[in-house]
Order: sequence, then structure tokens, then C-alpha cells
Amino acid sequence: MTTTELDVRTGVGAAQASSVPTRAVPAPIPFRRVLNVELRKMFDTRSGFWLMVSIAALSVIATAAVIVFAPDREITYESFATAIGFPMSVILPMIAILGVTSEWSQRSGLTTFTLVPSRGRVIGAKATATFLIGLASMAVAFAVGALGNVIGSALTGVDPVWNIALSAVPQIVLGNLVGMAIGFTLGVVLRSSAAAIVGYFVVSLVMPGILVLLAEVRDWFADLQPWVDWNTSQVNLFDGATDTAKEWAMLGSTSAIWIVVPLVIGVFFLRRSEVK
Repeated sequence: MTTTELDVRTGVGAAQASSVPTRAVPAPIPFRRVLNVELRKMFDTRSGFWLMVSIAALSVIATAAVIVFAPDREITYESFATAIGFPMSVILPMIAILGVTSEWSQRSGLTTFTLVPSRGRVIGAKATATFLIGLASMAVAFAVGALGNVIGSALTGVDPVWNIALSAVPQIVLGNLVGMAIGFTLGVVLRSSAAAIVGYFVVSLVMPGILVLLAEVRDWFADLQPWVDWNTSQVNLFDGATDTAKEWAMLGSTSAIWIVVPLVIGVFFLRRSEVK
């Protein structure tokens, strides 16, 4: 359609047509705003809210249990950290799973991906929010454990024992983040809260036993097992025993097998799946 034809048919002169305001193209939603929304959504649901509350509650309960039931010689920072770390290693992956599957379990995916069509940005915001929640939760756990060590030592009349090396703290935090990454990956791949939670317990509780048994009955697998068993790498991180290049390489190998490759495949199909 030419400009002349447009003027003849509409009767609008060239000067008048040029004065018609054009619709401004809206600016893309900044990533920081998407991240803030994803952080808020992790607290909005009842399940997410109570999981967050349970982190602090179980930390206090575990600390109180050590003070009440542990003998005086076991009133150490390591005892409190171990007691708090066990429930944390279960709760944090659940938070990661619910954070990434909320768009499908709560049926809010159509709204989310309409406002932010780039699903990769949404998944990136969810991953960042999960990472920040993990760091904040670990900070709370370490603080509660330290407070429990001071109070427990005062009540039992012993000197506080700080027997966790400062160099081991980053490894403990990384160990929990690896567990969260496994849960996040299962959430991306399965996109179902129930299936991802069941899958996490299978991967974290059943699969390591199978791999250990296979290593015992097959000699050729004994040397390969640490390179494919992410549970072994996580335990080494919790113990602060990952200190050689070989052990870090094993951690990288298990992370690639259980996190990187499945996450890439899951994001690929997630970006092309139909949202209902």
C-alpha cells in the first residue's frame, strides 16, 4: 500500500498522518525485578513459607537437643553444626524443588511466561533466588550453632570448643548448595513437585547404596564410583576433606553428570514445552 493510496482511502493528509502518535515499545522487565518476584514467590505459598520457618525452627530444636542430651565432652561447635546440618541437607533441596516447580504446581506458569516470555530469564532468576536462600539459610544455621555452643558451654561449665576450621566453612556451604542444585535440576527436568521430591530421595538415598554395592561386586567399577557418585563428593565437602586436585576433579565430574548435563537438557525442553 503506497502513501498516496492511503491518503485517498482515508482522507488524511500527509501532515496530519505524521502527527498521529505512535505507541511506545515498553522496556523489557529488568532481571532484578524478576529476581525480586521469584524471591517473594518462594515465601508466598504455605509450603514455601513453612519450609522457610522450619529452617530456623529445626536449627533451634537441634541446638537444644545437643545441649540437653549430649555429654559435656560433646558440647562443641562441630556437634551443633552436625545436628543442624542434617535437617538442613533435606530442607534446602525441597525449597529448591518447590521454587522451580511452582509455575506448574500452582498453575501460574501462563501468567509468568506471558509477562516474561523469555523462560531462560525466569529459570535464571529462580536459580539465583535459590542460591541466595541457600546462603542466607546457612548463615542462620551457623549463627544458631555458634549461639548454642556459647550457651551450652556456659550451662555445662566447660570452655567453648570451636573445632571447625574456618577453611572448612566454604566447603560445608558448597556441599549444601550442591544438594540444592540437585533438587533444582530435578525440578527443571520433571516440573512436578511430587515427582521431583520422590526423585531427590531416590537419587540421594537409594542411588548411592546401589553404586557402593556395584563397586563392591565389580572391581572395574570400584575406581570409577567416586567419579560418578555425587553423594561421596558431598560427604567429602561436609567433612572438609576435599583438598586435592583429584578430589575437586571428582566433584566436577559428579556435578557435570548429575547437575550440568540434566539441567541443560531440562532447560532445553522447558523452553519448548506447552504451558497450560
